[in-house]
Amino acid sequence: MGRKLPLGEGEAARTASAPVLLRSGVDEKTGEVITPAVLAERVGWCADLVAGMTGALLSGHWNAVDVDTLASGSDAGGRSLPSNAWMALRRLGWTVAPPDGVRVNDRIVRMAQEQAGRMLRSVKWRADVISGVLAAWPAAPDKRAPAEWEQVRAAIPGGEHLPSSVIRSRTRQVAAYARRHGRLPAGVFELEPSPGAARMLLLAACDGQQATIERSDDGRRALLRLQLPVRPDPTSYGDWTWVACPIQLPSTVPADAVLHLPTLRPSGGTTRADLAFTHPVPRPGAPGTPWPWGWTGA
Repeated sequence: MGRKLPLGEGEAARTASAPVLLRSGVDEKTGEVITPAVLAERVGWCADLVAGMTGALLSGHWNAVDVDTLASGSDAGGRSLPSNAWMALRRLGWTVAPPDGVRVNDRIVRMAQEQAGRMLRSVKWRADVISGVLAAWPAAPDKRAPAEWEQVRAAIPGGEHLPSSVIRSRTRQVAAYARRHGRLPAGVFELEPSPGAARMLLLAACDGQQATIERSDDGRRALLRLQLPVRPDPTSYGDWTWVACPIQLPSTVPADAVLHLPTLRPSGGTTRADLAFTHPVPRPGAPGTPWPWGWTGA
């Protein structure tokens, strides 16, 4: 199925997500029907491989210099970094590999880079808040004077719009570190250890060589095909096989929606999927479109 959504006049595209459950699968190499428990196990093996590489990337780049570089949006040559996290990491030369003796295709590495890149990008805001709190550290952390509130807000990018509760919670976090270590931390990367990687497969970072999704003719079902390992430590490409997983689409997915590759999460013997889809909606302000207060554009 093509991913480009045809739009009519006065329409815009909206992307949403729906939770679905993968209830079974078929191993396309052997024709074996895979039970939900076995499917979750194989998805889990793949997710563990991705999580291991994601953790290595996070621990290797959990520092202010690398996070600032990624957040700057430009590489060393001044070129804009791609919006896709995995592509941005590759432009910067931040690579990773599976454990020795384990064979994975490049799309598995992409998923690890995508997850790590998203997490490293998201920490930039938190790092700026902590830096501002440290730069304007109050005389009494449990009670700032009015002038100290002005100072800390001025030290945080966009601090004038930041809720006071956020500044208070980050101040308590820093104060707890100071009580344990007898000094203030240098920044968020000393205050917090590198985060753990989630057991999930971000199939959106892949292409047709790793996963595909196709909607059925009746529009209420879809078929997800993806490569999964047949053992937790695949040593060759022969230890990977295509698995076809039928999906019953929930009623919240419109009949004219374009489906995107989901994110898979193995949990408790089941495989849950966050299925993204894009569908047309009336463009705000277009003629005939109702506005929130009841007025209809002319």
